[in-house]
Amino acid sequence: MNGKNKTIGKKFRRSWQILMIVLLNILIITAVLSPFMTDMWTNSSAVETLSKFGSRGDEVRQIQRKLKSLGLYKGNIDGIYGTATRDAVRQFQRNCGITVDGIAGPKTLLYLGITGGTSGSSSYSSSDINLLARVISAEARGESYEGQVAVGAVVLNRIEHSSFPDTMSGVIYQPGAFSCLNDSNWSQPVAASAKKAAQDAINGWDPTGGAIYYYNPKKTSNQWMLSRPIIKRIGNHVFCK
Repeated sequence: MNGKNKTIGKKFRRSWQILMIVLLNILIITAVLSPFMTDMWTNSSAVETLSKFGSRGDEVRQIQRKLKSLGLYKGNIDGIYGTATRDAVRQFQRNCGITVDGIAGPKTLLYLGITGGTSGSSSYSSSDINLLARVISAEARGESYEGQVAVGAVVLNRIEHSSFPDTMSGVIYQPGAFSCLNDSNWSQPVAASAKKAAQDAINGWDPTGGAIYYYNPKKTSNQWMLSRPIIKRIGNHVFCK
């Protein structure tokens, strides 16, 4: 082999060695990143996956149980997101004043109190929740379940509002805020539905759409209260800003 051929041979071997090194590095990088790529795709799919028509599983069963407890779902708790479940979800969304699409997305699940084990209850003590349940029971006795949750939501909206105290007891015991504190209803046993309604309100369900006042127009003559902008009527109560 002459000198020229030897030079070509060396260049070829060198190029081949570089190519092999590059390929080996690619294989090593791929092996290292593979678990992370898998997690990324898995998590992306999990975020985009919603309970909707045709879905099956435990989350669907949770949705059905919740809707059944609210009187919106009459079917079996079978974990199958069929027509009856979809229609019940739509009605629930209408009641809550959120987008009506029949899909149990993050906001609908939050309003249902199904949030993967996280809820607003962690920021309230058991005594706070019991106090909220008591005021709901006393103020909304005889109202629909949605109406009971609505009263609880008003209390929570006041806690977040700058014009009111920032604690549960501060809002409820604020002078003149709730007439039930001065009548016999306050000492009555707390209704089981009121306890559930308190938890649903804390979990984020606000049927009022952000109201901070409510009143019964048949019992209220206060002109200032009657002048408040109305958001929604639920049962005997008018909810307003």
